[in-house]
Amino acid sequence: MSNGNSKGLTTAVLRINGQDRPVIFPTHHTLLEVLREECELTGTKHGCELGECGACAVLVDGQPVFSCLQLAAELKGHSIETVEGLQENNELHPLQATFADFGAAQCGYCTPGILMVAKALLERNPDPSEEEIREALSGNLCRCTGYNRIVQSVRWAAAISRGDEWRPPEEEFFGSPVEGE
Repeated sequence: MSNGNSKGLTTAVLRINGQDRPVIFPTHHTLLEVLREECELTGTKHGCELGECGACAVLVDGQPVFSCLQLAAELKGHSIETVEGLQENNELHPLQATFADFGAAQCGYCTPGILMVAKALLERNPDPSEEEIREALSGNLCRCTGYNRIVQSVRWAAAISRGDEWRPPEEEFFGSPVEGE
């Protein structure tokens, strides 16, 4: 799989966001450490290091994994997707666009992990219910929001991806009109 040496380093070629990336890293490093430190892909966030917050979620072979729990040395031959791989050329992925347009991200620290988990959900289920979205995102913690805008943004991105016209109601963007005006 990869070559080790006497200094405890691993040499591997990892397929990240569709590109083969040769990397050298300490054998004990997690995927999170290799992505951030060796590949300079800092969109994947360093949160709890315990697999409890979801900030470090990436996709491996299309499945969400917490990169803080995955040894990078085990991933040769697998496809890794990070939040940096969502945008194509200058076009945002529908999830990125709806999160931005609907204000689903506040501080943004949890957002990359949520986007990646949501992408995996939409790839396996292009029309998820609100309950299915909440279940899929249950491993992603956000301290800033009440999750409603996140869930609605995922629903909106799903609709866009399917070619549907659905979007959150206008009052959810701007609030309800004041009576008497």
